[in-house]
Amino acid sequence: MREIIRTASGGGLLLVGIMLIASTLRAPITAVAPMLGMIRDSSGISAAEAGFLTTLPLLAFAAISPFAAIVARQYGMERPLFGALLAIAAGIVLRSTGPVWALFLGTAILGAGIAVANVLLPSLLKRDFPTRVAGLTGAYALTTGLVQAVASTVAIPLAQLPGSSWHLALASTLIFPAAALMAWIPQLRLHSAPAKEDASAPERGRIWHSPLAGQVTGFLGLTSLVFYIVIGWLPAILVEAGYPAATAGSLHGLLQLATAVPGLVLGAAVRRTKDQRALAIGVSLATTVSLLGLWQLPALATLWVTLFGLAEGAAFVLGLAFISLRVSNSHQAAALSGMAQCLGYSLAAAGPPLAGLAHDAAGGWSFALGLCIVATLLMAAFGSLAGRAATI
Repeated sequence: MREIIRTASGGGLLLVGIMLIASTLRAPITAVAPMLGMIRDSSGISAAEAGFLTTLPLLAFAAISPFAAIVARQYGMERPLFGALLAIAAGIVLRSTGPVWALFLGTAILGAGIAVANVLLPSLLKRDFPTRVAGLTGAYALTTGLVQAVASTVAIPLAQLPGSSWHLALASTLIFPAAALMAWIPQLRLHSAPAKEDASAPERGRIWHSPLAGQVTGFLGLTSLVFYIVIGWLPAILVEAGYPAATAGSLHGLLQLATAVPGLVLGAAVRRTKDQRALAIGVSLATTVSLLGLWQLPALATLWVTLFGLAEGAAFVLGLAFISLRVSNSHQAAALSGMAQCLGYSLAAAGPPLAGLAHDAAGGWSFALGLCIVATLLMAAFGSLAGRAATI
């Protein structure tokens, strides 16, 4: 019934708002990586501090995600999403002002805003578009990936314009939350009432003890772990394999572009199948093959990077879809989303620094890539369980 009401009163505008919110979920973070050298040179921060800057948003995701569902139960979904966009915009402005403390504090603030949006979007789709969850999840994953790729690609050219700097390049990502805020304002008039604590409250409390919830969390968490290790270290892996830095940077952009492609087709495939085990196992093993290739045949890096991006993009779409498909209502979706993203991003935040330590200890990337391959096999195991046609 709510979907009918929403469609009659501006469902198209709601969908536009959802896609614009999706545009803010990675671009403000991934745009930093290409400019870390510039940021270090001008600010004087150490390599360890630069690494922490890229991990900080993931820590914010892990810390804030469990509370997003609680806020939504108290205030509905529209207002917290609007507040999340304001936090993202404020964080972008603050980190672009110049001082080192503002760079770190602004990154933490925008990470907190993204965490809330990450948790609530799957729940919003479950509530307002219950029959279109898979397709819309694919669409917003596609939007996220495309905008992320564009932001990373234009970061260096913007920073190198006459009279420009990395501050301006970071500030340019403000366009995404600003557009989303404008599109989301009409939704505040239609905001949902706070959820009453009813008989479903104990059920929500049991999400953290549900085996199926743990399986969804494991799949999404391992997907995030492998993705953020590779996205953080791919240029270094390729340079060590003999590629010029410029080529390594281009392949890094290709990876991010490839992650967007599964959003075009995977939503329809998920929608047609009640059981997604084969899809989950398939994309996990494709990730395994891509990492094996990058390790053993780096001369074909373009192939392996493309395959990795396609497989990981598909795994993200599946993991997000599982959050909505494996639950019975939007309250469960918000609780599961908070759980999966809290634990998943805690794991992902540890990945890049541990991979760096593994590289230093082993004197190369073989050990770190081997551990990532093991993680993808575990992904397949969790995917075979999370993909079952079952609900919590």
